[in-house]
Amino acid sequence: MLPLYYSDMKPLSIKNLQTVAFSQIPSTEDYSEFSALVHELMAIESCHCVNYFAYKKNDALRLIMCIANDDSASIEVFGFSLNDDKLESLQIEACNRFEREIAENFDLSLLNHSWPKPLRTTSDDYPFYRDEDEEIHEVGVGPIHAGIIEPGHFRFTCKGEKILNLEIMLGYQHRGVEKLMVEKLMLSQKAMLAESVAADSAVSNSVAFAGVWESLCGFTARKELLYARTLACELERIAIHTGDLSAICGDVAYQLGNAVYGRLRTPVINFIQKWCGNRLGKTAVRPFETPYPFTLELVTDLRVILAAFEKDFVEMSQKIRRFPSVLSRLERTGIVTTEQAEAIGAVGMAGRASGIYRDIRRSHPYLLYQAGNTAVKHHGDVYARTQIRMEEVVASIGIIRSLLDSWPYNEYSHAKENYSPAADSFALGLVEGWRGEACHVAITDEAGRLALYKYKDPSFHNWTALELAVRNNEISDFPICNKSFNLSYCGHDL
Repeated sequence: MLPLYYSDMKPLSIKNLQTVAFSQIPSTEDYSEFSALVHELMAIESCHCVNYFAYKKNDALRLIMCIANDDSASIEVFGFSLNDDKLESLQIEACNRFEREIAENFDLSLLNHSWPKPLRTTSDDYPFYRDEDEEIHEVGVGPIHAGIIEPGHFRFTCKGEKILNLEIMLGYQHRGVEKLMVEKLMLSQKAMLAESVAADSAVSNSVAFAGVWESLCGFTARKELLYARTLACELERIAIHTGDLSAICGDVAYQLGNAVYGRLRTPVINFIQKWCGNRLGKTAVRPFETPYPFTLELVTDLRVILAAFEKDFVEMSQKIRRFPSVLSRLERTGIVTTEQAEAIGAVGMAGRASGIYRDIRRSHPYLLYQAGNTAVKHHGDVYARTQIRMEEVVASIGIIRSLLDSWPYNEYSHAKENYSPAADSFALGLVEGWRGEACHVAITDEAGRLALYKYKDPSFHNWTALELAVRNNEISDFPICNKSFNLSYCGHDL
């Protein structure tokens, strides 16, 4: 059922991967009107903020709000023209980081905000939370970590071994991705940037970029493109979830699980490499075409790999569900309640583990995804996030087998026409990567050139979930809590 709007401004309702003229997006200079509409929409249970950003054109700063309605499969888009250097907070927790980003990027004063701190600016005098109690001590971890983990600083406030508060300072990995997306003129360069935003999500981000670009160009993807992209997305989900399950077992010293899941991941990523030349799936997806056709030989190989994989994967997962020493570390550790997850706008696996039914594949369908069951748990602990991974891997195998049963062997062809993006247009693409919901937004100028590219990684929402999860846990539980989310530093920092 579509909501009734009581504010004077009405949002523009669009669908996932739809292009509209930028001038169609309603905007106001009355902040109270803008704020009222945001609150009205966000109060609807099926709505959540998928992006909120600022766009500067001709020295005018326009704030663009994008709220997805999962019941109507629509995205409500509307704006606010800011005429000074002060940004009034909406005072909605799920918009917290978006507001901090806007203020930081455009040097605005952030008023009445609950946590007005830098989002990606690192400094020695960062205003960490302090507790002057003599029984309280602080533990700092990072930004440089052992091994190859990306940089981020974790500041724990502890009483004895118990974590009272965790504050995470990110911002060490600026690569200027969004700026480069605009500056680079060749489509191949833009595609390479999209798949490099977060390497472990190369496929899902490539699918989002290709979908947004093709929408801007008025291109309708052919059947073999949809098949190949859906297949690549689910292979990526299987590979990363399996690797994460291996790491979770390693963090609780369950060496059998660590070894078996690690072994199972290898044939999957090796198959991806055989298909497109890269184990992370880079180059598998490009706008208008599939550079590497999925052949009958690959269909046969994948069936064999999945048959062997599923047998051992299910057996290993059953062992974990029955192993008391593993369960004792996973259950009731790192809890994020449903109320907390809803407040911060948690997405993807992290949200579903806390009882939030939020899956873009079902609510805002794209590619060949259809309505189906989505794994949802309600305990919000490490074990819930582990179970979500297990169940999603099995579901992905089912999706892939269904695709292979109806594979369009003889329909592969390259796009022969030259396509150009529409001028003065706005396009938004949502995808459900293995980590959760990613949002890609593109705006073109009067010549059809890219004027803005805005990316939001699912980690943008879920880093706050990790901060909440570790409260009142032992500090020794932090590694397993952290791994149960497996959030992206570079996807957040851009």
